[in-house]
Amino acid sequence: MQNWQQTMIVLIGILLLHTANPVYASGEETKEVSLHKERQTNIEMIDTSKNMKRFTYDSDYNFEYPDAVRGIYVTGNSAGSSRFDTLLDLVETTDLNAMVIDVKEDNGNLTFKPEEGSPYEEIATNFIADPKGMMETLEEKQIYPIARIVVFKDSVLAQKRPDLSFTQNGEVWVNNKGEAFVNPFEKEVWEYNVEIAKMAAEMGFQEVQFDYVRFPEGFETKDEELEYKQGDYADMDLNNIKKRVEAVTDFVEYAREEMSSYDVDVSVDIFGYAATIEETPGIGQNFSRISNNVDVISSMIYPSHWTSYFGIEKPDEQPYELVTEYAKVENEVLGALENPPVSRPWIQDFEAPWLYSGPTKQYGKAEVEAQIKALYENGIDEFLLWNAGNTYTEDVDYMIGK
Repeated sequence: MQNWQQTMIVLIGILLLHTANPVYASGEETKEVSLHKERQTNIEMIDTSKNMKRFTYDSDYNFEYPDAVRGIYVTGNSAGSSRFDTLLDLVETTDLNAMVIDVKEDNGNLTFKPEEGSPYEEIATNFIADPKGMMETLEEKQIYPIARIVVFKDSVLAQKRPDLSFTQNGEVWVNNKGEAFVNPFEKEVWEYNVEIAKMAAEMGFQEVQFDYVRFPEGFETKDEELEYKQGDYADMDLNNIKKRVEAVTDFVEYAREEMSSYDVDVSVDIFGYAATIEETPGIGQNFSRISNNVDVISSMIYPSHWTSYFGIEKPDEQPYELVTEYAKVENEVLGALENPPVSRPWIQDFEAPWLYSGPTKQYGKAEVEAQIKALYENGIDEFLLWNAGNTYTEDVDYMIGK
């Protein structure tokens, strides 16, 4: 009887392998074939906590999780140009050890060309002409690779599929920066982005970081002006604020579950102020609920992005004080969770001239180190540096105070 049961488990596993997920199917190729034919999909049977069996994807790359992630943001353009060598040198010669690399960027384009026949060919650029070579370089240097995927800010998809976006007077609505968003209530949008996340995992990225996991800023003031669908949330006995929170939270939960077979961590970027309130009324972010569904939470705590807060009149000019006060709040919120994620905030390595009528506060070695020191002093050991142009301050002590 025991042998019969084992045989049935194996047969069921094979059946699921060839029917449930076309990525793993043999025979004719589908549009969801793996990005790299050179690295064939590897499937392992592993034990879960319930002693059941499931299939998991192995990209073949060998990366070790660092003692603590200390990373920089890298655009697709930087990753695919000579700028990449400069950034590699920065990481290798300092205590940095990770890169967050754009896979799907802010406009909605992929930063590399997928296989011919992929449903994502139309949105692909060729910024990263040799993804395989890039990943092999990162593996050789043991630089921890994180894939950034911008989710609901997506002008490309919005213009192609207005039915998945927000419209006004028959046209796709754009914000004051000319950016369009897609609708977090639409589960087709969820699937679209998670399939890209799976491609990133197949490329060898060890973590998928979802950014813009939210409605457009100030959506509570535009809610009644825009036309859009609420899908499965339309009939919920909730006001629109609560519905937005449900949709955003559900997407994160869905994404993590879908990525569970890929042996990658899932992280989400979130506004820092979301940790200071129960939930954001317009954008749909609930800090605690999102944190419950990710491996890593990355709050964007740039001092320049806060108005007078925590009793600090000009946060951009007081980076140490701002980060210290924020860290106290976040520690309390995450401390109340049964299984809190790793905290890995985004910190500021750029100037904010829009805040000043006179000379702009310069961000250099002292200002970057002040933020890092404040994190360490409050027990937060991981961080990411943001500079949109990927020009980072030299001679920073990334272990200051440790």
